[in-house]
Amino acid sequence: MDSIEQYMRGLGQSARAAARSMAAATAQQRNAALLAVRDAIIEGRGRLLAANADDLARGEALSLEASLMDRLALNDARIDSLIASLEQVAALPDPVGAIDDVRTMESGIRVGKMRVPLGVIGIIYESRPNVTIEAASLCLKAGNAVILRGGSEAIASNRALGDMITQGLKVSGLPQTAVQVVETTERAAVGALITMSECVDIVIPRGGKGLIERIAAESRVPVLKHLDGICHVYIDADADPDKAMAIAVNAKTQRYGTCNTMETLLVDVAAGDLLAAVAQAIADRGVELRGCARARALAPAINVAATEEDWITEYLAPVLSIRVVDGVKGAMDHIAQYSSGHTESIVSENYTTAMRFLREVDSSSVMINASTRFADGFEYGLGAEIGISTDKLHARGPVGLEGLTSSKYVVFGDGHIRK
Repeated sequence: MDSIEQYMRGLGQSARAAARSMAAATAQQRNAALLAVRDAIIEGRGRLLAANADDLARGEALSLEASLMDRLALNDARIDSLIASLEQVAALPDPVGAIDDVRTMESGIRVGKMRVPLGVIGIIYESRPNVTIEAASLCLKAGNAVILRGGSEAIASNRALGDMITQGLKVSGLPQTAVQVVETTERAAVGALITMSECVDIVIPRGGKGLIERIAAESRVPVLKHLDGICHVYIDADADPDKAMAIAVNAKTQRYGTCNTMETLLVDVAAGDLLAAVAQAIADRGVELRGCARARALAPAINVAATEEDWITEYLAPVLSIRVVDGVKGAMDHIAQYSSGHTESIVSENYTTAMRFLREVDSSSVMINASTRFADGFEYGLGAEIGISTDKLHARGPVGLEGLTSSKYVVFGDGHIRK
């Protein structure tokens, strides 16, 4: 192999050329490619399982953590999910070429906006080989070319999937370089990818905070990211007790390892009588509770003192920090200081208070009387998502097909000239 820099630049140049063809491809061609990839996976299931077994054996030899091994593993059920996801993405409405907001101006021209692909997307991710199919399918559906750099622990699985994607593209007549899996596990490949601004239009990192921080700091290409999910639920003085109980328990305990799981519970001092019951219900599910002095005084189930570090920690584990605040302003002040900008929810029957929270809290998803666990592309009706963005430019919140496109102004005239 050439030097890493030369190798990556070759991928970038191939992707840039493929992006032009993808932008011109019809929805029927792109959908046919997705279904052809599905067929290749069905046909190559045994080869994929064998490649994944190699990754798992290497992971065991390296003593990877059990959670990492679980994310790495493929089995028949997970492969069936990959097959189903390709069919689901193919069935989604085509986001490319739609023209909306057409207005007739005083001059007589008609001005609108057309939805267009972003171009070349670089996706850097860890562990899970299913991301290879998820990312490739969404990028293809939105008319983009994509360079996929998976984690070294999944290299055999990703190579096998890359071969199947190439096979599907070939069958459908689309450029085989529209999806390219980086073959090297050298870390320098990431450094090269995130600095090829002439070839790559946007980088999307999916992985741990360390990876995303590195890419955000070093990239010369725009980055679509979220670092962590420090999500809050605020129980207001005017909260319905049953709703508060259900939402708080669900937001924390439905799943622990997701970025939309509640990590801090805020409770109005005027709703202190609710806190003991809510805290006990969460503790009964095996969650360690860490609280401020006022919270511990109100709820015996909170037996660990919270520190400043707790307010900025994404646990991704059965641990919850709890703070008693002075009204909605106290809650919003805490969120403004400590939130990662992912998802916040208020539980309140007071319309004015709830709407104030909705307007003033600056996060990618803000909810009234709902669990933070709903912050998800599927739950928002996007069909699928490439990730969640806490950035403010281009796309924010769950990023579906529309987030993998941009827009351009289009003008319709009939010999119009400007006077």
